[in-house]
Amino acid sequence: MIQPSMTFKDNVQQLPPVDGVQRIDLIDDKGMVVASIENQPGKQGSLAVYQYLHQLFGTLDANAAEHGLAVFAEHMADARNRPGAHPNIDRLFAIATGGTPLRIDIIAISH
Repeated sequence: MIQPSMTFKDNVQQLPPVDGVQRIDLIDDKGMVVASIENQPGKQGSLAVYQYLHQLFGTLDANAAEHGLAVFAEHMADARNRPGAHPNIDRLFAIATGGTPLRIDIIAISH
C-alpha cells in the first residue's frame, strides 16, 4: 500500500503501470457494468488508481474508496466543489459514504 502524498502526480508515479490494460469495468451487485474507464489520455491516472485499488482491496468498497480518494489528492477538493467534473472521484465519494460496493474487472489488451 502506498502512502499517498499531497499531489496526484506523485501518487500515480508510485502505482503499477497500465500498459497492458484496455479498460476497467465497474460491475454492480446485479452483474451490470455501471461504468468503464478506458486506457486513453486524460483517463490513465484514474485507470491506474482503480487498477491499484483492485490489486490492493479486490473490490471497490468503502475502505478502497477512502484510500482511492487519498490517492487522488488535490483533485478530491476540486471534485467536491464541482460535482460531475470528475466522475471517477464522484464514484469514490458515493461508495465511501455508504454507496453499494462495486466489482472491479480489469480488461487486458488483447493481442
